[in-house]
Amino acid sequence: MSQDIQGIAARLRTRLDELSARAEQIEAMLREALDPDSEERAVELADDEALAGIDVTLRNEMIAVEHAIVRLESGEYGRCIACGEPIAEARLLALPTAEKCLDCANAANGRAIGR
Repeated sequence: MSQDIQGIAARLRTRLDELSARAEQIEAMLREALDPDSEERAVELADDEALAGIDVTLRNEMIAVEHAIVRLESGEYGRCIACGEPIAEARLLALPTAEKCLDCANAANGRAIGR
């Protein structure tokens, strides 16, 4: 494993820890009971709705990070899940959770591939 890939592995594990801690904080905030007599109940409900959306985003990123860690541990990291070709190291440095090479990612998103 190259130095860059080792660095990516460390960054992924650190990011997962950060995401887990943030998700726990959000869940704790969401568990807090709303004051039924509060004049600002609508604001509190809107805040909870925003927090729930952030929680979903965090959970999705956690899943992507966990998948990348599993691929690292199984030796599959850095290979495109669509075509099997290597993913450019620059792409992995920029997006450590990338599962597809740039060509396959562009094709999946309906973008024309310029060569």
